[in-house]
Amino acid sequence: MNAMSLSHLKAVVFDWAGTVVDFGSLAPMGAFVEAFAEFDVAVTIDEARVPMGMAKRPHVAALMAMPRIAAEWQRVHGHAPDEADIDAVYDVFVPKNIAVAESFADLIPGAAETAAALRERGLKIGSTTGYTREIMAKITPRAAEQGFVADAMACTGDVPDGRPTPFLMWKVLTELQIHPAWSVVKVDDTEVGIGEGLNGGAWTVGVAVTGNVFGLSRADTAALPVDAFAERRRRAAEKLAAAGAHYVIDGVGDLLPVLAAINGRLARGERP
Repeated sequence: MNAMSLSHLKAVVFDWAGTVVDFGSLAPMGAFVEAFAEFDVAVTIDEARVPMGMAKRPHVAALMAMPRIAAEWQRVHGHAPDEADIDAVYDVFVPKNIAVAESFADLIPGAAETAAALRERGLKIGSTTGYTREIMAKITPRAAEQGFVADAMACTGDVPDGRPTPFLMWKVLTELQIHPAWSVVKVDDTEVGIGEGLNGGAWTVGVAVTGNVFGLSRADTAALPVDAFAERRRRAAEKLAAAGAHYVIDGVGDLLPVLAAINGRLARGERP
């Protein structure tokens, strides 16, 4: 691509876990399972993944609202889960997530190179996350060491509500002084993150293989038989497309050709 090929775009806003760091979005999963286990309620990794992308307290609330988990909580504790129970599990979860965040801060292949290419073309780099600033304080220095730095970041707690509302996106765009929203692309590996981008008026790109929906580490992904990989990839792509993603890619290393396609659509007067 030449330098003019992204001339109609102004910024790309990335999610973090599963999109630019933490291949497979693994860091929160064990923390959720362990947090519930401290209350003698078993939660599976697959269950823990369902609300991924949300702020973490709403994520806990969403898990407790699942019929099986709610019934198990009722059986163990003698009452349906309430706000106090959500707070109790969340308070146990947060330090567990903080403790492991730095260990899952390796950049996903292509993240640093894609960021460099965007900067060469004059685009701003924003980021939003369901993590708190305390958690991100463990991740951003590691990411910077590896070549990925965002110009602006919005975290859980920075705005009145998280994904799929557009408030995190709008905060980032305000800090970047970027408008209109249709000149922006949101890249995310979760369905609620795609919703965030759509509700904010941006183009959206779903990340299938490296993220939460696919849900495997880099090594486990590489070890999959060809047919199993293709089927898992297809299911992940379908979920993100059903959430409204304009495009779906395997990982951020595949983003630049999609941005060129979006740029061409903008040049023709199309809007998301």
